[in-house]
Amino acid sequence: MHEYRSHDCGALREAHIDETVRLSGWVHRKRDHGGLLFIDLRDHYGLTQLVIEPSSAHFAAAEAVRAESVIRVEGKVVARDQDAKNDNLPTGGVEVYLSELEVLSQASDLPLPVFGEQEYPEDIRLRYRFLDLRREGIHQNIVLRSDIISWLRRRMTDEGFREYQTPILTASSPEGARDFLVPSRMHPGQFYALPQAPQQFKQLLMVAGFDRYFQIAPCFRDEDARADRSPGEFYQLDLEMSFVTQEDVFQTVEPVLRDLFTAFGDGKRVTQEFPRIPYAEAMQKYGSDKPDLRIPIEMQDVTAAFDGSDFKIFANMIAKDDKVRVWAIPAKTGGSRAFCDRMNSWAQGEGQPGLGYIFFRDGEGAGPLAKNIGAERTEQIRTQLGLEDGDAVFFSAGLPRDFAEFAGRARNRVGEELDLIDRDQFAFCWIVDFPMYEIDEATNKLDFSHNPFSMPQGGMEALETKDPLDILGYQYDIVCNGIELSSGAIRNHKPEIMLKAFELAGYDDAVVEKEFGGMLNAFRYGAPPHGGIAPGVDRIVMLLAGQENLREVVAFPMNQQAEDLLMQAPSNVSNAQLRELHIRLNLPADTKAKEDGSEA
Repeated sequence: MHEYRSHDCGALREAHIDETVRLSGWVHRKRDHGGLLFIDLRDHYGLTQLVIEPSSAHFAAAEAVRAESVIRVEGKVVARDQDAKNDNLPTGGVEVYLSELEVLSQASDLPLPVFGEQEYPEDIRLRYRFLDLRREGIHQNIVLRSDIISWLRRRMTDEGFREYQTPILTASSPEGARDFLVPSRMHPGQFYALPQAPQQFKQLLMVAGFDRYFQIAPCFRDEDARADRSPGEFYQLDLEMSFVTQEDVFQTVEPVLRDLFTAFGDGKRVTQEFPRIPYAEAMQKYGSDKPDLRIPIEMQDVTAAFDGSDFKIFANMIAKDDKVRVWAIPAKTGGSRAFCDRMNSWAQGEGQPGLGYIFFRDGEGAGPLAKNIGAERTEQIRTQLGLEDGDAVFFSAGLPRDFAEFAGRARNRVGEELDLIDRDQFAFCWIVDFPMYEIDEATNKLDFSHNPFSMPQGGMEALETKDPLDILGYQYDIVCNGIELSSGAIRNHKPEIMLKAFELAGYDDAVVEKEFGGMLNAFRYGAPPHGGIAPGVDRIVMLLAGQENLREVVAFPMNQQAEDLLMQAPSNVSNAQLRELHIRLNLPADTKAKEDGSEA
């Protein structure tokens, strides 16, 4: 028999009755029932119930052993009494009568319990992550993550892709988020950067003729944490393809994600054909370029119903600027003054002056706004939106660029409050036709709105003849349940078009050659048309695990302040290390005070 176990803790069944077995694992839970002592023994694979009789020579040791201690036991497998069977446990038909027990590792008092799924403060969970990861829910999340990554690797290989690794130490890139910098010992005063994504390298692989690349790629960005974004690092299914159109990318990626979510989605419905929604349409209908299509609400333009009306707030805005629009947010089943007032209060809490509304009862519109615009205009709105008694509609007005994001949040809030969200599905879509350029509000200058390396629709002709704000890019996002899983693009593989695209955004040729010279130079030696995408692994797992925070699906995450509480990172380094790297610190005053314990 093996030194530690003949079976794992999830293996024993009725077929093993009367066998003598050896198990090792953690003491999950102890119970004393009328003299008999029961221990649930846990390992990675499951739970087995142990029974220790008072006459056993090991009864005192079993009674004294603490929860989460690691023990090795031997004993005989017996059938549980009929009324003691646990049909919810794979091993629930048997138990092991203990004959030998050895404590392999005694546990100290626990800072948080492993048994049960109690809520604990994040700092405790992250500081003792090794204990937190023993808890069933998060343990299964990490197993699920491993299974998903294994599935993706097999599927991508079956689709004709090969996995290639790209560098972790690379050059700093001026676009995107902040880089994490790594000082070079061998080149004093110079720095590597950790890659925000393998973007340039995967494009260079296409130039090198590898045709279909993928990688479960680590990416590093020095940006603030959010529920759906880990600070510091994350992983993505990075892929690139040569000699493809945008449609080819869609036809390759869509079945992979559809089948993945079907395989791991616990029976939830999955969109079979992902709708393609132009960016402008997504903003008008949903107020977001990552719409949650589980919410059956589409906003509509009802400016005509307010133009020249007696509701002067909207009518005067429309009269002064023909770009002002009024958008309606229909709210099926929301037709009560109490709900409408609640939404109005929510809007005020979001920094808005309020949220105008009409609700319908007894065949007509009700509320102050309905009285202002009159029965005919109210009926015009009701008919356009297909509303009935018991429904309501909310309004947002102004320049769409100023209010669209808020209107989108109001749409989501209505769906949540009225329980209109179909939570039994994964609702996918493609967002397409992103504008290449936008006006930077801080500088009032033209800048790229999405990916600067994308091919503009219309190529050089569009760049030379169109208003830059009217130029669209071959850029696309995948969205699921209101979460952006990925951005992608057909790449700009022609140096002359790339230089022109950057010129419109205010970058002269010398700057582009300096910052992106490696890739630009490679394109001068024959580059295939190519495109790709990079769905986020962390976000995929978060959706499939039914979680709302990435920290529940990452084994060792950082906290909101980008600190690793378990390993105490980031941390100070010695002066000797700094000298070796030719670095001298110039710390802010408040940081110095913390380090020397003095007042700043």
